[in-house]
Amino acid sequence: MNASVMKSHTAPPFFQGEKWLVYTGLLGFLLAALCAIWVMLYGGSVAPNGDVSKAFSFNAALGIFLLSTAAIIPLSALGARSRAFFRWSYILLAFYSYGAETVQNFRGVDPRFVKNGTPFDVAVGSIFTFVALLLVLFYVFIAIQFFRRKAYELRPELAVGIRYAMLAIMLSFAAGLWISFNDGRVVGQEGNIIWLHGIGFHALQAVPFVAWLAERKKHVSNARTGFIHLAGIAYLLGLAAIGWQTYLGRAVLEMSVFPILAAGCFLVAFFPIVFFLLQKNDTKKLYDTSDIPN
Repeated sequence: MNASVMKSHTAPPFFQGEKWLVYTGLLGFLLAALCAIWVMLYGGSVAPNGDVSKAFSFNAALGIFLLSTAAIIPLSALGARSRAFFRWSYILLAFYSYGAETVQNFRGVDPRFVKNGTPFDVAVGSIFTFVALLLVLFYVFIAIQFFRRKAYELRPELAVGIRYAMLAIMLSFAAGLWISFNDGRVVGQEGNIIWLHGIGFHALQAVPFVAWLAERKKHVSNARTGFIHLAGIAYLLGLAAIGWQTYLGRAVLEMSVFPILAAGCFLVAFFPIVFFLLQKNDTKKLYDTSDIPN
């Protein structure tokens, strides 16, 4: 049996070799929990411009993002040195991001948009902006790996799903830059860029999950891939609708054409999950390696 067939009969190596990136992601949940306790006891606002509830959401979101990234990195077909370079660079950048977001909000300072701050606050904010750009650049590097043939040959279905997730993440990063250039998340009267920024990142859980389910089922290969494309394209169209609604300066939750279109797209994107979960589970046969020679 050739190597590609052998790989298709083995469980995906999620998180393999990424212990420290996982721990860094879990740190985000710990910090988020501490912030949540503070908010429940004392409220979120900290004079003059801090908001611990923002630190809560940031730490939790970064933690989820790091854990999801740790899960897929072994599927990138990167060499050991390149993986180590990405891993430790991202861990250091994450530590700074956790610290700046949490400490500054507790001090009453908005770490991104410093107003009437001390030179220390300005320096922290400036470095935070630089760190955010590095987070984007390093992730572009890792995203490119999944569009290479080596990653596709390793796990075809998962590679396709992750590719769509990476495109969605690039939209999220673009939304983050939009927030920076806009000097805040508010656009027009009711537009809020944070919706596009946040929902885009969740593609990293949603679309690869569809691909993982597809890989586990004994359907025709083209049909499995088609469901992955359906989920990925629908998710991207949903993000596009949210982005346009925000650009118009209108609320994402209002009853109008683009929010309804976005909701419909996301329902279509999640349809393959429901479909696959309702199918008979054939994981035992798919990952059975008893007939693979040593």
